[in-house]
Amino acid sequence: MTEPRPRQPGAHDRRLQGDVRIVGAGLLGTSIGLALTAKGVDVALADLSPTAVRLAVDYGAGRPASAGDRPALVVVAVPPDVTASTVAAELEAHPEALVTDVASVKGSVLAELRAIGADVSRYLGTHPMAGRERGGPISARADLFVGRPWVLAGHDGISYRAAGAIEDLILDVGAVPIELSVEEHDRAVALISHVPQLVATAMAARLRGASNAAVDLAGQGVRDVTRIASSDPGLWVQILGANAGPVAGILRSLRDDLDEAISALEHPNASGSRRALADLLGAGNAGVARIPGKHGEDRRYAQLIVMVDDTPGQLARLLTEIGELGVNMEDLRLEHSPGAPIGFAEISIVPEAEERLIAELEARGWRIAGAS
Repeated sequence: MTEPRPRQPGAHDRRLQGDVRIVGAGLLGTSIGLALTAKGVDVALADLSPTAVRLAVDYGAGRPASAGDRPALVVVAVPPDVTASTVAAELEAHPEALVTDVASVKGSVLAELRAIGADVSRYLGTHPMAGRERGGPISARADLFVGRPWVLAGHDGISYRAAGAIEDLILDVGAVPIELSVEEHDRAVALISHVPQLVATAMAARLRGASNAAVDLAGQGVRDVTRIASSDPGLWVQILGANAGPVAGILRSLRDDLDEAISALEHPNASGSRRALADLLGAGNAGVARIPGKHGEDRRYAQLIVMVDDTPGQLARLLTEIGELGVNMEDLRLEHSPGAPIGFAEISIVPEAEERLIAELEARGWRIAGAS
């Protein structure tokens, strides 16, 4: 598994040469179009939905594709179950173009292309690790990919050098290119994306039968765990089906951990039960510590919870004053208190700034509800 290229996103002039055709005017396709047109690239948009194309064009993501276009690069941004067939059609229609796709699973696409005899010497799949809970061209953003990892999923039918235009596109939209094999990619996204989606969904499903009183107690914990559970079921059935093997393997290991925890909870006074729970919780601490923070840094931050009156301008005032104090905010999460006109702003900062920030904010009249 390779490390991200050392180039800094945005620290270069436009690199991509030639016209780009984007097939699929949804969130990702339109966002790519917005970022490239801002760089002066001629982008032609195509989609089965004329309305989606018109919307994307109105937002400035490019122009409608025409029969005379001769793109140097084709980006396929369509649902997973039609990605391979669309890539194959674009390879045939544009014999001089390099073709890529942005589907979240790579192995099944490559296998299907090979099975139908497509020219994979001009195809390299990619996967931008970026998105939003909402889809469609109306949700697109030109900065969606800035600073985000974007995987180039290599295979033995094409060299990374031959696919240089794809890396140029990734750099032009501000993302960080990462080279992985197709197999490495699918195993990685099963762990960091696909299984978390199922876990969040399964937890959220438990809330259906909960009492109103229980749901009213919902705090940041359950909100964090279930945040992605509102994703499109139809899309996720396609994704999970295409990456079923790696996902099932991780779920089996997770099931083993849960079975051990269940056994310990069913017999809490048995020898070793508390240690089993402690070991699992400790392993979780070690695992979350490996998740890169801001700018890819592997470090932990202190969390400060500030009470904010639910009136216009209060949150903006808090953020402004933190900036005036010279403290860099690494992350921010908001939570409302049910039935009360206040909210809680959980602010992540470097640990060395925690004590001073608490003192300065309290001196300015802010109420600190907790720190860690």
